[in-house]
Amino acid sequence: MTGAEAAQVVLRLDRITKTFGKLVANDAVSLSLHRGEVIALLGENGAGKTTLMNILFGQYTADSGAVEVFGRALPPGNPRAALDAGVGMVHQHFTLADNMTVLENVALGTVPLWQPRLDRTAVRARITRLADDFRLAVDPDARVGTLTVGERQRVEILKALYREARILILDEPTAVLTPQETDDLFATLRKAVALGLSIVFISHKLHEVMDISDRVVILRHGCLVGEMATKDTDRHALAAAMVGAEVSAPKVAPAAPGAALLRLGEVSTPDQGNAPGLKSVSLALRAGQITGLAGVSGNGQAALADLIGGLCAPTTGQFDLDGANVAQWSPRTAVQSGIARIPEDRHKTGTIADFNLTENAILESYHTAPMSNHGWMNWARAEAATEEIIARYDVRCPGPDTRIRLLSGGNMQKLILGRVLEAAPRIILANQPVRGLDIGAVNYVHSQLLAARARGAAVLLISEDLDEIMALSDVIHVISEGRLSPEFARGTMAPADLGVWMAGHGFDEGLAHAS
Repeated sequence: MTGAEAAQVVLRLDRITKTFGKLVANDAVSLSLHRGEVIALLGENGAGKTTLMNILFGQYTADSGAVEVFGRALPPGNPRAALDAGVGMVHQHFTLADNMTVLENVALGTVPLWQPRLDRTAVRARITRLADDFRLAVDPDARVGTLTVGERQRVEILKALYREARILILDEPTAVLTPQETDDLFATLRKAVALGLSIVFISHKLHEVMDISDRVVILRHGCLVGEMATKDTDRHALAAAMVGAEVSAPKVAPAAPGAALLRLGEVSTPDQGNAPGLKSVSLALRAGQITGLAGVSGNGQAALADLIGGLCAPTTGQFDLDGANVAQWSPRTAVQSGIARIPEDRHKTGTIADFNLTENAILESYHTAPMSNHGWMNWARAEAATEEIIARYDVRCPGPDTRIRLLSGGNMQKLILGRVLEAAPRIILANQPVRGLDIGAVNYVHSQLLAARARGAAVLLISEDLDEIMALSDVIHVISEGRLSPEFARGTMAPADLGVWMAGHGFDEGLAHAS
């Protein structure tokens, strides 16, 4: 790429303003992007990042301002015009059809209605060429529903490249990827950038921002508050600029664990499609203790979460609550037993998209006092409780009557966290609790989990982020192919040691069942 090519401005946003009722999502935001450049777009949850990119991609129409792509004004509110201009977007939550093949997903929407047939041979050849050029290994004939999360990410990028995107918007692209998958993605992005692709990279993971970006743009409360070359800053300075204040992680005091509130003894569950079930797992969740569960995605975490949340029952083994065997187990029984869950997927199992915030906030408490009295809902009390959650957990929204599907992913997560933690549960199933949250929100959630521990709650923290597991957990287990490692006390295992277990190499005979 020549110097003149590198200096070419491929994208210009000029004083973009967008409001939703009283909420100002973007306030006169201007930025530019050059050919072969990676800009990181940072900000707290609700700072306006995704709204700005949705305006660029034509999914929202700005109240004022203009978008210019390759020197030409882009018609507002027209995704087809954005695609035709060379803009591609990979959303935080994938937009793929599980029952269709990779080839069909990539080609979907690219064939004119008057063309009766899809030239599968030509499409397959082009997909294969793009996959080879950009290191996006994936089988064109595989059903998307059978792919791993990392493979689905590759399909989304292939979709954009197949449509000849020259500007690629990546909204939290690593939120659901393992560290290995993230490394593969970054290798792909570096190759694409070397070939002239320009990228807007939205992320809350500051170490990734420092690794992949050339320049950083920071939004706060809808306004552009900072812009600098990545080489001229560091993670600490970026975190402070995002939040508007110094940011520090909560201090973790030694735990004083009590009795086991929940105990599994040699429990097994059925496999779930391609995902393994539990294989003779023994585990104790103790009052006043955070138990961390580390592992590569898809190794039995979902089976353990489903079991504790009441979505399945053991096929073999012993399942005890407060020292008594559990005979009948269901989600209702789990809630009545004081188990609260922060689910891994906030869209599918954490919220109901067309319910408002109040309705979502009471999903697990609507039938209990003071929300309900002899079957009659106390909506005034429910709305007041929701407003308390909105204020305490900094949920950026117009109000409690807002449809939750209109919120950013991070703000949805904050509402779920408030719903769970404000109920003061005895046992907390925290499955990827800070996925998609900004650094300030992450620290707040961690402080709340530590406060729950101090109150005597038993916390099971499931995370694919080893830093999070090692920072918060009093004891750590590793799960691999449905098997559970022994219990490791805090500070006794280095990341490399846990990595050995995560790869399945530590499961010698007699160790896997220790607890």
